Amino acid sequence: SFVCILEAFLEVDIVAYGGSDPYIVVLENSSIHIHKMPKWPTSGRSLPRILHPLMLMLKPIVQFLLLLCSTQSLKATVLDSNLNIVAAEIVNFDSELSHYKTKDGVYRDPLVNGRIVSPTIMWVEALDLVLQRLQKSKLDFEKIAAVSGSGQQHGSVYWKNGSSKILSSFDPKKPLIDQLRDAFSIKESPIWMDSSTTEQCKAIEKAVGGALKLSELTGSRAYERFTGPQIWRIFETQPEVYQNTERISLVSSFMASLLTASYACIDQTDGAGMNLMDIKERSWSKIILEATAPGLEEKLGKLAPAHAVAGLIAPYFVERYDFNKNCLIVQWSGDNPNSLAGLTLNSPGDLAISLGTSDTVFGITTEHKPSLEGHVFPNPVDPKSYMVMLCYKNGSLAREDIRNQCAAKSWEVFNKFLQQTRPLNGGKLGFYYKDHEILPPLPVGFHRYVLKNFNGESLDGVSECEVKEFDPPSEVRALVEGQLLSMRAHAERFGMPSPPKRIIATGGASANNYILSSIATIFGCNVYTVQRPDSASMGAALRAAHGWLCDKKGNFVPISCMYMDKLEKTSLNCKLAATAGDQELVSKYALLMKKRVEIENSLVQKLGRL
Repeated sequence: SFVCILEAFLEVDIVAYGGSDPYIVVLENSSIHIHKMPKWPTSGRSLPRILHPLMLMLKPIVQFLLLLCSTQSLKATVLDSNLNIVAAEIVNFDSELSHYKTKDGVYRDPLVNGRIVSPTIMWVEALDLVLQRLQKSKLDFEKIAAVSGSGQQHGSVYWKNGSSKILSSFDPKKPLIDQLRDAFSIKESPIWMDSSTTEQCKAIEKAVGGALKLSELTGSRAYERFTGPQIWRIFETQPEVYQNTERISLVSSFMASLLTASYACIDQTDGAGMNLMDIKERSWSKIILEATAPGLEEKLGKLAPAHAVAGLIAPYFVERYDFNKNCLIVQWSGDNPNSLAGLTLNSPGDLAISLGTSDTVFGITTEHKPSLEGHVFPNPVDPKSYMVMLCYKNGSLAREDIRNQCAAKSWEVFNKFLQQTRPLNGGKLGFYYKDHEILPPLPVGFHRYVLKNFNGESLDGVSECEVKEFDPPSEVRALVEGQLLSMRAHAERFGMPSPPKRIIATGGASANNYILSSIATIFGCNVYTVQRPDSASMGAALRAAHGWLCDKKGNFVPISCMYMDKLEKTSLNCKLAATAGDQELVSKYALLMKKRVEIENSLVQKLGRL
């Protein structure tokens, strides 16, 4: 109906023989006329011939493509106009692009402490490959009305001088990788796992009057993985590289630039993860840009709302893959903001926990309160609210590491150990940092403690004793409980709801029912999951549809109108996965959490980086 109205300026009559109520935007459109009929014919053959074309029109005539460029892979997901998945492909960097010799999608620099990067050109080759696979699957690219995407947050790409000409002259007869090998002033992109910019973080905070002032201005205090400190370090240590850089993109705007064959804007939500954007004004902060590097605003380009259109798809993709020339590229955003969209999180009382390479806890709020931990970003699907988030670097890789060491490299054994150990783990607490941790800011290291005289009733007389290791079952539970207790403690300190009305779990480990049960028990609320654990993919596909609708409407349309009262019939539907633990156990975990925070504070005082 909307295609007929908006593209051909037609009046549309819908003959409806039943089914669910239409979307609000359909009901409110004066050019759409709905005729409700009493009964749907029992057989398609009994339909009058004149209605056969209408039957065809009821089939999805538009689709939306999402691309998710994460740390370890590039995923493609296609949704139909009913928000159901019709195709999906994935390229794993380590196994399928093994010639780059990455481990977990990254390089860990043995010479520079904390430096972690990814080869920029690897992402380009992955885009070539995933589109080729969709083409071989017989996907009809002509149906795709809009494309959006999700990039790992904070990662940055440095285009060398003259690269805009390379972008604008793509040859459809050649793969992208052959045309972009020499387009970057830095071959390896700093990513979210990097922690080599401690000194630059201190300098940025000093330049604006302190950590809390920076948090008030940008939504976060200075963090080593954020793009502002990364740019500052490159300017300081490689000034010739900075001078040879024409444009600095985030991973999200980099991928959008490939699809439009021109430099795409950084979206406001992902831009908030740079320590460079004034979060209230949604524009670059002059004072921070001037402190970071000369001429930086020109190299960053403009900011754009997350629902805006970056441009039409480049002729390269029209000729090479048969995309529709009118296909829109909607602004890409970061993986965490896209997860918020994909989980349809819209109540301030709800929380989401994403269990992926990094673990994150996030929710929404209507006001920005400065804090020395956690992050505030503009909500990618609601300009009037904010997204609040906590991020942990040691997520799935830490879980895999303990699985490999203590559970015979088997998730089945890992889960068996979780089953056979009792909640609270007999007072055994563990801190597992395979990489430099973000929250708390602690270096690589493993710390284990046994609490003496801990009974879950009181901390009176309780003391901790550091030990070298636990038995394998206790090690597994100490890891899982430790990660979740840290999430609960920092979430409460950051002002997130406690207990939440509910938690929606996403990410790869959300498929593990034993971990979900632990979340429910420690947080004291029900835990839900969605149809697919990769909510960032779903969010970007939903945002592609939303951006397309806003563009056709000519103004911002609330994203909820796309799925209101229809979630159970889409790929966005949530289902109950674990029920809240009994309140007595929740209270005992609160005491264990309090003791863990005491030990954590002591470790930060002794070893903390910031």
